[in-house]
Amino acid sequence: MSRIARLEPPYEPEIQGHFDRIMRGAPPLMLFRVIASNARAWEKFRAGSLLDRGPLTLREREIVIDRTCARTGCEYEWGVHVATFADAAQLTEAQVRATVLDNADAPCWSPAEQALIAAVDALHARATLSDGEFKALSAHYDDAKIFEIILLCGFYRTVSYFANGLDLPLEEKAARFPK
Repeated sequence: MSRIARLEPPYEPEIQGHFDRIMRGAPPLMLFRVIASNARAWEKFRAGSLLDRGPLTLREREIVIDRTCARTGCEYEWGVHVATFADAAQLTEAQVRATVLDNADAPCWSPAEQALIAAVDALHARATLSDGEFKALSAHYDDAKIFEIILLCGFYRTVSYFANGLDLPLEEKAARFPK
């Protein structure tokens, strides 16, 4: 169980509507049920507005999210994303493993993806990008995508704080960190 109680069904109509929009008919994740137990936290979480597709491709988005969650040690959110989106994002088994175990320059990544992962790593480690890291990133991604990359790193770091800090149990069908 989570350190803070989750909402139990039946949910208030407004909350059920939120869950339906986010989950598209699937049962709500433990993360959402716990955060929604606090109206202010739920409102602020949803106001992040990063649960949409944005300017990145699904593959780019998932690389950013998976790497951010791996760097924060958040098996909960990493596992949910891998189980839900890795196939659609065309991430190979080696690439999924690499989000957790390898350096940014792993040969399974394209040069653009290596720059993307290096940026995620830098933001995680130092909360900034060096001039060289920014130059490498901007060689492959336009300003709108760079904004999205930085926003996703921050948002999923916050998600990781929730999942890790509240000790959320892993979702049953989620992937597990590779050993």
